[in-house]
Amino acid sequence: MTPKEMTNLDKKEFLYSIASSEGRVIAAETIGIAMPMLVDITNAEFVAGMGADIIILNLFDVDEPRILGLPDCDRSETIRMVKKLAGRPVGINLEPVENPTGTADDIWAMSPGRKATLENAEKAVAMGADFIVLTGNPGNGVSNEAISASLERISKKLRNRITLVAGKMHASGILSESGERIITKSDIASFMENGADVILLPAPGTVPGITTEYVRGLVSYVHENGKLAMTSIGTSQEGADEDTIRRIAIECKMTGTDIHHIGDSGYMGMALPENIFTYSVATRGVRHTYRRMAMSLAR
Repeated sequence: MTPKEMTNLDKKEFLYSIASSEGRVIAAETIGIAMPMLVDITNAEFVAGMGADIIILNLFDVDEPRILGLPDCDRSETIRMVKKLAGRPVGINLEPVENPTGTADDIWAMSPGRKATLENAEKAVAMGADFIVLTGNPGNGVSNEAISASLERISKKLRNRITLVAGKMHASGILSESGERIITKSDIASFMENGADVILLPAPGTVPGITTEYVRGLVSYVHENGKLAMTSIGTSQEGADEDTIRRIAIECKMTGTDIHHIGDSGYMGMALPENIFTYSVATRGVRHTYRRMAMSLAR
């Protein structure tokens, strides 16, 4: 797909195109309120230039939308401006936080505009988001039960208008949901029942106890129920060496995942650019990687 095609997909087309790509879709997460690695160029544009197909905006506040490096625009146009400049589908994280932690000086501390409420989801849709990811940032105390409850409320109103992704890539401060208990078949069943289109899972080797075999079983279960899977690197290993990234990429490919997610904390704000490229080459080769990197946004 060309950038113009990718940024004008409806929900059905978006999900169909991912499924048709057979495990060759790269999703890169970025933090817009962190200083961009290229200072005056958004991290969203940078990850797109390194081969990402999909962009996830983390710590994005729908009440106070802010992406450093973005040209001046009306606040309501922030997401659409990112899509225009990066030429990629763009979604945001919303967090079903039960008991907020942290201080005002903590970048991860919750704000009302980041919570997984129906009101915030509706604002995201109005701002042009292609999808919403219901998950938790480090230490914020997001449980799978809370994710399911938020999904149910949001999907009842918006399931036909936006793609919903749900799951956890680390414990998010819930010690009872660590290791293999981060996400189970029971959790996945609840997410799907409550409207999830894509199930988010930790990538093999990123969380203690999460093996390729375990994730493979969960991905198969997701596919048996007609949904898509996204394996995620959310444990700062997006800043690891390229050999580690390459190994994680191949292990994720072996699980059967549909979307390969790479996190936002290589340093702070996005994965190391060379790791996005390495991941892309490992999962789809240089031809598709260079094609994605080189294609003009005017197409």
